[in-house]
Amino acid sequence: MRFDIVTLFPDCFTSVLNSGLLAKALAKQIAQVNLINPRDFTTDKHRKVDDEPYGGGVGMLMKPEPIFTAVESLPNLPRREIILMSPQGQTINQPLLRELVTNYDQLVVICGHYEGVDDRVLHLVTREVSLGDFILTGGEIPAMALLNGVVRLLPGTVGKVESLKVESFEQELLDYPQYTRPANFRGWKVPDVLLSGNHAAIAQWRYEQQIKRTSDRRPDLLKEWEQRSREQGAGEAGEQGAGEQGSREK
Repeated sequence: MRFDIVTLFPDCFTSVLNSGLLAKALAKQIAQVNLINPRDFTTDKHRKVDDEPYGGGVGMLMKPEPIFTAVESLPNLPRREIILMSPQGQTINQPLLRELVTNYDQLVVICGHYEGVDDRVLHLVTREVSLGDFILTGGEIPAMALLNGVVRLLPGTVGKVESLKVESFEQELLDYPQYTRPANFRGWKVPDVLLSGNHAAIAQWRYEQQIKRTSDRRPDLLKEWEQRSREQGAGEAGEQGAGEQGSREK
């Protein structure tokens, strides 16, 4: 997958792109990341990328011309999404990351700064994405989160694919508690069931712990999960009933 990140501060990404699984994914060409500075697409001698807002107000806005020119300079792959990192956008979550991995080969990510971008930039973007309901100084940190979340889902990035399937949010529940050696640390013992070797009992315990942890920490998620489970159960029952009716008619 190709990532084109439009940012006034490309150096912010240096450590992220050269560390951990993300660096390995780039080395294996699972992903390609290009950093584009809109300041390089200005036409005045001062390389000005911001200006005062019409109508007055506090702060400066990023001008539309450098952003448009920067994006228009990029290759246009058939399955491309142009994303503006904005607190007004769709909040990043696991379903969104899976959608981006599944449906797109190129993500162009625009990082706003100062008081944001000229609203005409929205004519260019196809989606606004937010890290959450809070304000940062720019879109670089949210862009890093989006980049990391997408790349780790690309085939070949994570060694054991199974580990992706049991994480928090992948099954719409939080992850279960996990332990490693020693079995007893400062009096805190690993649950006996995990030492039992009984895989069915371990699976049941983990499932129960997922529900409990989600109930304790994210009751909103549990409520959504229960609702989807009921709807799915009703749908499967309806399909089974239709199948039985069809068999009787034959």
